[in-house]
Amino acid sequence: MGLFGKSPERDPKEQVQEWTHKIRKEGYQLDRQIRGIQREEEKVKKSLKEAAKKGDKDVCIILAKEVLRARKAISKIYTTKTHLNSIQMQMKNQLSTLRVCGSLQKSTEVMQSMQRLIKTPEVAATMRELSKQMMRAGIIEEMLEETMDTLEDPEEMEEEAQQEIDKVLWEITAGALGTAPAAVTEAPGASMELDLKHSEARMD
Repeated sequence: MGLFGKSPERDPKEQVQEWTHKIRKEGYQLDRQIRGIQREEEKVKKSLKEAAKKGDKDVCIILAKEVLRARKAISKIYTTKTHLNSIQMQMKNQLSTLRVCGSLQKSTEVMQSMQRLIKTPEVAATMRELSKQMMRAGIIEEMLEETMDTLEDPEEMEEEAQQEIDKVLWEITAGALGTAPAAVTEAPGASMELDLKHSEARMD
């Protein structure tokens, strides 16, 4: 207990380690979500193949949309994991700075990543709490919610969605339905997953 009965300030090193632990825990939860979505995607793909054999194209299109939704959800989660990993790396930098300067430093990188993460439903609650703690510690400033997201042209989105559906149908039915993609590309999220693994390897 300090003077006038007040407890001393939290040890900055302990605080950074606690934040890192919470961020890592969120990453594990996201990994579980990815595996769950992938399992569901496999079930949908199996149903799509069966519907294709029966020649039920309407059902195939509905199921192809489900596959697309699953892949986009996974892609978004990988993006979230990238931001979480960025904060983890910045926390390591904070510990290094702490040893030299004796205090935590303001970080634009952490601020930008937290700004994005508090808008991500999967991790929003934890990130809001961490952002309050980081504001008190002086690492980030008060964050303002962006009021307007970039609007996309609905017609362009619809056209793009139709092309994606055709690609999924082509892929899963081995060319029986849909349209062949113009060029062979990596599965959604694949390159991001690879970047994420490289990032994690650097942190280890």
